[in-house]
Amino acid sequence: MNTSSDTARRVLILLVLSVAINYFDRGALSVSAPLLRRELSLSPTQMGLLFSAFFWSYSVFQLASGWLVDRYDVKRVFAAGFLLWSLATAAVGWITGFGWLLCARVILGIGESVAYPAYSRILARDFPEHRRGLANSLVDAGSKVGPALSTLAGGLLVDRFGWRALFLGIGLGSLLWLIPWMTFVPSRAGSGRVERDGGAGLLDIIRRRETWGTCLGMFSLGYVWYFLLSWLPSYLVNERGLSMRGMAVLGSLPFWAMAATSVLGGWLSDWRIARGAPVTRVRKSFVAGGLLLCCVTLLPAAAVSDPNLSIVLLIVSCSSLGLFTSNVWAITQTLAGPEAAGSWTGIQNAVGNLGGVLSPLLTGLIVARTGSYYFAFATASGVLVLGAASYLMLIGEIAPLKWKRDPVTQGF
Repeated sequence: MNTSSDTARRVLILLVLSVAINYFDRGALSVSAPLLRRELSLSPTQMGLLFSAFFWSYSVFQLASGWLVDRYDVKRVFAAGFLLWSLATAAVGWITGFGWLLCARVILGIGESVAYPAYSRILARDFPEHRRGLANSLVDAGSKVGPALSTLAGGLLVDRFGWRALFLGIGLGSLLWLIPWMTFVPSRAGSGRVERDGGAGLLDIIRRRETWGTCLGMFSLGYVWYFLLSWLPSYLVNERGLSMRGMAVLGSLPFWAMAATSVLGGWLSDWRIARGAPVTRVRKSFVAGGLLLCCVTLLPAAAVSDPNLSIVLLIVSCSSLGLFTSNVWAITQTLAGPEAAGSWTGIQNAVGNLGGVLSPLLTGLIVARTGSYYFAFATASGVLVLGAASYLMLIGEIAPLKWKRDPVTQGF
């Protein structure tokens, strides 16, 4: 590692905690939806709009966030974003109307847009190839633990204290994370202006076929992941007849399983690469195989009549998706290199999270029009095939690309 082992370990632990908080905050609306919707008299279409609104700003601001973490001190840029998204979460606890709730979701997206460019910038610089899979998978596991806790603990809290207490508690409580981040993480850890001979501006990255391969793959993940994150609690309550307490327990299981397989996949891929297996074959087998395995189990989860079997199939689907997420960011970081990882991640997340814009909104429209979730599951399954094809057909060898220009001096 480029930093000391103790510093790198400390930073990684805080990154994992931050992404868990990140997803707990953005998932709070989903777990609150059955009660919030009734109290504020919101239609399925309005709920779909609220789920989607987060991704309007989250996607657009990825480009600016990627540029910022490549140019400025990632510690302070990330802290500013964290503060903004925590306050936006807490604000929902006082909101009484649809318009203000929509505004809070947009601000939440702006704050959280800084997270993944910062993660990618830090890990690309401080972790070598044979350790990058596990480091990324631990961060990714945090993104699954967050929704799992949001569904389990959040659902129980909403059932006992109401949805407003959930937003106030997690929004204000998460601010405590900033204390160790500002105290113990060295300034400019994993980012900042550095001396180097070459680099890439945003246009250089956009022109690469590999960029669009990772972007389409991320779009498929974004569509399916945010379909589940946004609508799974409502699906289990409204379609499968679970109580809020039952939804909280059973609905969290797919996310726990996804976190476990992500860490397993990250460790296993690093283990194979460290023992001489080709990086390209290892990384592609995990990402393409994970998407296809998810596809073949997701649609049956909506088709079976037994609610328990549906939960089992959802667990298998999310476990398969965990194999994909364990390696997806390692591919981007290897291709981009530390000099362009933040900017590439910003582009990739901007395109990828268009799936997050489309998925919740389209699902709301489908459910409102058909009265069923089946066609929403079918659409998500088709998108998974597109994602697998993009990695297999648009990305060649997974090795560092050579850049001609410096992203720090060239910027946009």
